[in-house]
Amino acid sequence: MSTAGTPRAEDERGDRGGLRTALAGLTTRGRSFLAAGVAAAICAYVLGQPDLLRVGLLLAVLPLACATVLYRTRYRVSGSRRLSPARVPAGGEARVHLRMDNVSRLPTGLLMLQDRVPYVLGPRPRFVLDRVEPGGRREVSYRVRSDLRGRYPLGPLQLRLSDPFGMCELTRSFSTFDNLTVIPRVEALPPVRLIGEAKGYGDGRQRSLALAGEDDVIPRGYRYGDDLRRVHWRSTARYGELMVRREEQPQRARCTVLLDTRAIAFRGAGPDSAFEWAVSGAASVLVHMLERGFSVRLLTDTGNSVPGEGSDGFAGSGPESADAAGLMMDTLAVIDHSDGAGLSRAYDVLRGGNEGLLVAFLGDLDEAQAAVAAKMRQRSGGAVAFLLDSDAWLREPTDVPGPAAPGGERLRLLRDAGWTALSVPRGASLTEVWRQADRDRTSAGPTGTPGVGAAGAAAFGAAAQGAALGEGRS
Repeated sequence: MSTAGTPRAEDERGDRGGLRTALAGLTTRGRSFLAAGVAAAICAYVLGQPDLLRVGLLLAVLPLACATVLYRTRYRVSGSRRLSPARVPAGGEARVHLRMDNVSRLPTGLLMLQDRVPYVLGPRPRFVLDRVEPGGRREVSYRVRSDLRGRYPLGPLQLRLSDPFGMCELTRSFSTFDNLTVIPRVEALPPVRLIGEAKGYGDGRQRSLALAGEDDVIPRGYRYGDDLRRVHWRSTARYGELMVRREEQPQRARCTVLLDTRAIAFRGAGPDSAFEWAVSGAASVLVHMLERGFSVRLLTDTGNSVPGEGSDGFAGSGPESADAAGLMMDTLAVIDHSDGAGLSRAYDVLRGGNEGLLVAFLGDLDEAQAAVAAKMRQRSGGAVAFLLDSDAWLREPTDVPGPAAPGGERLRLLRDAGWTALSVPRGASLTEVWRQADRDRTSAGPTGTPGVGAAGAAAFGAAAQGAALGEGRS
């Protein structure tokens, strides 16, 4: 909830033009009355009709008096705005609650309340509030919805004051506003084993260190400040010096999500474009890995990550998990195309250490960038790449197949380097391609080449056994 402030009549008089402001607030009815009064007064002077002059003066004075009284009105009201929720996925709805409190000792007149919202969230909401008693309150609400992710300002809140005759209207604005964050769509992904036992990460990772708090079997020398209760007496007697047991540090699986944001790699715009699919896919994988307890990190082609994350990314367990997901979703909500031409900066970041599982969402790749992406596999325990061909996403669906996708060679290059690489067709479901990545991984042979499954391995073993028997007979 945010308090919008208290507008006063004195705020409008800060323009050094009180009379000008009051006259500018005249409505069409008020201007018509003023024009009719002036015309009647001129006609009365020309024709010598004193009765007509009195009528003209009445018509001219009425809108001026209404404007003066309305301008000098000292309403003291406070307003607040509350978003529910403040972070909503694209295509979802959020409700905005407005509350007005009359903090003065005088009742208010007729008030028209309106809130400024961007056009992508819908029409500007307007509400008419009847007389508000002293100390009273009024609450109204409206809904906003956007298919486009981003951060949208709401406010400032405005009050339009009107006199009972409708001769004048004045607008008074509050000073504060709120932000509605529209995050990418997130799909619930099935728990698959994309990396197995690769380099000790994932569901089947080898645990050289067991549970947190257990002792390592290899003691170390005593250091000043060590707890004497951790002295390992058997090792002390063996080595002739004071030895202590080492406390084990838990090992956490890591996952890096690489999002290609190069403008030259994606074409088209809108909620159904390839780039928006990639952003939504990255958000879904990040949330999925956090829920599975991974330490996750978001990386772009520019080498930047989420502000505030540590060297190992955000931890996927504990109360900080929800905050970490919120930070990454806020970053993806406003992420846009970069001016970069390659993936070298991201490769430099990944080259610094073992990244565990690497999940990449890539756009169009030329031969040089495909080679850079292939080298990223060397520093990861497992690598999954989703390639989005802009030509395929821009092409209208027809019965006639299009030309051969130029990304076929790029897919083979990544697969030869050990990637589990898939080409994402237009409008594909992330859940399906996620399962397909798992099937491609499980059907890969020892060298990582897809297409050699359990049946192929059994056939290969039978052939080798037959060959050995044949050699024995000979």
